[in-house]
Amino acid sequence: MTTADPIAADIADVETIVARARVAQAAFESGGSQEKYDRAAQAVAWAIMEPARNKHLAELAVETTGLGNVADKITKNHRKTLGLMRDIADAATFGIISDDPVTGITEIARPIGVIGAVVPSTNPGATPANNIINALKCGNAIIVSPSPKGVPTCEALLGYIYAEFDKLGLDHDLVQMVPGRGSKEKTQRLLEVSDLIVVTGSQNNVKRAYTSGTPALAVGAGNVCVIIDETADLEAAAQKIAASKTFDNATSCSSENSIVVVDEIYDAFVAEMAKTGGALITDDSKITSTLWVKGHLNPRAIARDASEMIEALGLTDEVPADTQYIAVETKGIGPEFPLSGEKLSRVLTVYRARDFDAAVGITRKIQLHQGAGHSVGIHTADDTRPLTLATSIPTSRVIVNQAHTFATGGAFNNGMPFSLSMGCGSWGGNSIDDNLHWKHFIQSTKIVREIPPREPSLEDIFGDYWGQVGK
Repeated sequence: MTTADPIAADIADVETIVARARVAQAAFESGGSQEKYDRAAQAVAWAIMEPARNKHLAELAVETTGLGNVADKITKNHRKTLGLMRDIADAATFGIISDDPVTGITEIARPIGVIGAVVPSTNPGATPANNIINALKCGNAIIVSPSPKGVPTCEALLGYIYAEFDKLGLDHDLVQMVPGRGSKEKTQRLLEVSDLIVVTGSQNNVKRAYTSGTPALAVGAGNVCVIIDETADLEAAAQKIAASKTFDNATSCSSENSIVVVDEIYDAFVAEMAKTGGALITDDSKITSTLWVKGHLNPRAIARDASEMIEALGLTDEVPADTQYIAVETKGIGPEFPLSGEKLSRVLTVYRARDFDAAVGITRKIQLHQGAGHSVGIHTADDTRPLTLATSIPTSRVIVNQAHTFATGGAFNNGMPFSLSMGCGSWGGNSIDDNLHWKHFIQSTKIVREIPPREPSLEDIFGDYWGQVGK
């Protein structure tokens, strides 16, 4: 290829910014301290949380991607970042982080180097900010590769970050983005030459990350299913599901896509949904014929405000004027039944189950179809039932009596780390089953000293075994 080749030029551009990031990271590490790393993280957090900037980033995101709504993106940018800063406030990420005289091991925190982060158009401000904060907290440099529609928001975010960096004398090259409009070639090269890849969004990008030859942290597809059983507080469950389903117009991978309602309380729960703006459609063909166009989700309905989505689905005269989301009854699960999958819209699929055991079976089938490893939920007063879900379904999280969108990625009233990227374990084809957080952005060196030997006898290890089965 010659330098006139645009693809070769794009690849060269990526290699250039990675080289600059390596220089900046080396200096950041060699002159590092816990205070310096913490201040860098705080700079990025304030860059997105400062109210005027937050509002601008939220408006820009909705304007350029057409996804979500401004008020909820402002909330997301603020709360996700505030929660993350709470999580990392006391985390030791520089120097000696443990020194154990019993084992003789001293552990020293070390940065990974240059992080390559691929981020989706659904959260073009909050997700890159989250990744950047985690990277800097651990002494790394980071290069973000936004989706094409997310480029303007990411550019604005970096501008705000640089303004804060200038107050601290930090090198802009610690935080960069793939130049120009995104392309597969540029993203692929970033995957190949970074020290660690973090991928949120497209499962195609996830697969490319895992085959790039670079260590990768990637997340699986969401397709949340939530059970409402006969013991649940129906009013509270309906309110939480409505708040969660409609938040940022269902752009989150943690948004409920299906609910399974036990037959005993089905009619009562439908009535509670109606009170929260959930309009039930009993003919699922009305939705499948309009929510999908030529096999793809209708762009006029994806992540849109309720009125726009309802118009796109041709339901304006069929649902109440105050409808906030559509609940559609169906029975089918699998590739031939698209309502059983992720819908990225204010459309909630409703399944009816004869009892709790049947509800678990339906939920398991949905997860095996799509969303395995991500998360499921339950509204119940029976403390034993979450454990049943946890041991019966291929999932990394069981969310109990909470608004799923807010709870899965960390909340101030639960113990999950604040994150916009949820690992799905081997069930979802991922290397992690945690919420992506700061511990994934750091490695360590161990100093190993000699200690008094601790060698057991064979009797210590096998005594009980021999006593049971003989030698």
